[in-house]
Amino acid sequence: MMVKKDTPALPSGFVLMTRHGQIDMVRRTAVMGIVNVTPDSFSDGGKYFDAGKAATHGERLAEEGAEVLDIGGESTRPGAEPVTVEEEIRRVVPVIQSLRVKLRIPISVDTVKSQVARAALEAGADIVNDVSALRADPAMAALIAREAVPVVLMHMQGTPQTMQHNPTYGDVVEEVGAFLRERVRYAVERGIAPQNILVDPGIGFGKNVDHNIALLRGLAPLAAINQPLLVGASRKAFIGKLLDLGPDERLEGSLAAAVAAALAGANMIRVHDVKEAVRALRIADALRFGAPAAREPRHD
Repeated sequence: MMVKKDTPALPSGFVLMTRHGQIDMVRRTAVMGIVNVTPDSFSDGGKYFDAGKAATHGERLAEEGAEVLDIGGESTRPGAEPVTVEEEIRRVVPVIQSLRVKLRIPISVDTVKSQVARAALEAGADIVNDVSALRADPAMAALIAREAVPVVLMHMQGTPQTMQHNPTYGDVVEEVGAFLRERVRYAVERGIAPQNILVDPGIGFGKNVDHNIALLRGLAPLAAINQPLLVGASRKAFIGKLLDLGPDERLEGSLAAAVAAALAGANMIRVHDVKEAVRALRIADALRFGAPAAREPRHD
């Protein structure tokens, strides 16, 4: 569960309580590291498809400063085809089990299937990251409520197969905000504790370049929903289109988007490049909240 901390002048953030430790988002931005156990993810598809390589990659991200790892076994890139429950479990459970033995930080499972989520939680996961916001599987909400674990509710227009087929909005910030508020109400009505709910505007999920920019510029109303705000823009296609670069060349653009999101009110940033994001967000947090206590000076 989550303990909310208030300050009169500035939203100070949240502390997310999980089975394997807390994620401190009080006057600082937390970093979620991405571990894709898939052959077809848009940025690193196949690179960590082997369970051993995926676990080693997760350990490295933790060493670089990730405070939570997000393990996914089904690609949600535009046009991605779904995989079976059995195959998704086969991909993610060994990685979670391996990481759980070696790490004491929270682990998230990126899935829309309650059976996969259940297997992942039994293997040691702490959080369910549901890109469908509990719409894909009617049994997911009951599972989250029963297990009393945090859940991420994300906005997506359409499905991964259709989401980039001419996405259209009147006012993208207003419509995404209304959707997220409705999904929070839905979750609470089904027994999920409010302190266990995070929201995600779904950068790149059924949005074009202008929509993504508008969301990043307009995060304040989404932060005002008063649930921890997770933003994942890392290596997304809109960065590639703005810079005319492929996924493996989008580091600087991803860091710029991460800093912009943090300064606009995000509490957690989901990234591929953890070490660089941690450094960039340390500066963003100093700008947003004030510099932390001084460290010993370096003499090199």
